[in-house]
Amino acid sequence: MALLNQWIPRWFNSIKLNSFITSTQHRNCFLRSGKTLLHEFSAQPRMSSDNFFLQWGFKTYRTSSIWNNSSQSTISIRQENNSAQNTVLPSVNEQALKTQKIPNFDSELSLEGLDTVPPLSPLQPISEEEAVQILADPPLPPVSFTLRDYVDHSETLQKLVLLGVDLSKIEKHPDAANCLLRMDFEKDIKQILLFLKDLGIEDRQLGPFLTKNYAIFSEDLENLKTRVAYLQSKNFNKADITQMVRNAPFLLNFSVERLDNRLGFFQKELELSAKKIRNLVVRLPRLLTGSLEPVKENMKVYRLELGFKRNEIQHMITKIPKMLTTNKRKLTETFDYVHNVMSIPHHVFVRFPQVFNTRLFKVKERHMFLTYLGRAQYDPAKPNYISLYKLVSMPDEVFCEEIAKASVQDFEKFLKTL
Repeated sequence: MALLNQWIPRWFNSIKLNSFITSTQHRNCFLRSGKTLLHEFSAQPRMSSDNFFLQWGFKTYRTSSIWNNSSQSTISIRQENNSAQNTVLPSVNEQALKTQKIPNFDSELSLEGLDTVPPLSPLQPISEEEAVQILADPPLPPVSFTLRDYVDHSETLQKLVLLGVDLSKIEKHPDAANCLLRMDFEKDIKQILLFLKDLGIEDRQLGPFLTKNYAIFSEDLENLKTRVAYLQSKNFNKADITQMVRNAPFLLNFSVERLDNRLGFFQKELELSAKKIRNLVVRLPRLLTGSLEPVKENMKVYRLELGFKRNEIQHMITKIPKMLTTNKRKLTETFDYVHNVMSIPHHVFVRFPQVFNTRLFKVKERHMFLTYLGRAQYDPAKPNYISLYKLVSMPDEVFCEEIAKASVQDFEKFLKTL
């Protein structure tokens, strides 16, 4: 009986222990399914096994009653949760089906579909950080007085600058500047540049040439070739044409009819042979591009006012073609001083027409210095003759040493007395 009394409490405690472990397992399962935390057991401090069983021995009835109530409530709560999950949450099979129905954008979206994706709206709001990261080119000004604002946006202007074209001179002509902005370098300009290169214009000469004759870009290439062919038909060789185009950039802008009329005018007015006309035009191609009024007026001045004969005029302009375009006032003043003050006759002018191409004050200074020294003698029949050509063409050092027989310092001191 005593042995039985010892084993009954032990057996009873072991049963309660097993029921406690089982209830704990159920409770942990309930906590995992409900995603909630219970702090009753986790907040209790650890205790030894003897004390643990001792407390359960004293609270047997209370523990069993509490556990029965808690187990029943637990079962009811689990049933409610299961029913709620059945009504709210999809089943495993449904989740699997939905998982299969989710499209794979990496595999199903092709490159063709990317083209049909609508672009982002420009009105879509963005953050300040994204706005700061946007790099946008400054907008082109609708109106500007300079081509500098368009150089960064125009390939044509950029390449013209590399060729040495001075855009600051072209922009003074608004129509020409607007025309350049509309041109395409490959279609409109490149072929003209190749034509000029074939004609003999060097790379270093293209910049100054195009700065003066920017209008050549608006000319038809076939018309330019036709004008060159016309000059060749008049026995101008390639070197002559290159020199003429280089010195008179607007030459090729003239039509064949106009070039032919100019050549015919000089041949009729000057009564020179075709060879001399070609030589005259090659040396001064501005005769074909400039106005004819100064030429007509100067021819009258030489004949009527200065008293030169036709053959004398022909001889002088053959040597100095610029005499045809020299200012009328300069011609008359130079002739008046040299002929009336220095007593130079007409035939000396014919031999040395360079005097008409010299600044008048230079002639006056040297003649007065020679007169001061007593060496102003221009008659070839007398001793100490001084050529009119040497008088006007030599530099000051040579003039003082060879003609005046004086030093440059003496000449400069004399000039201060004037």
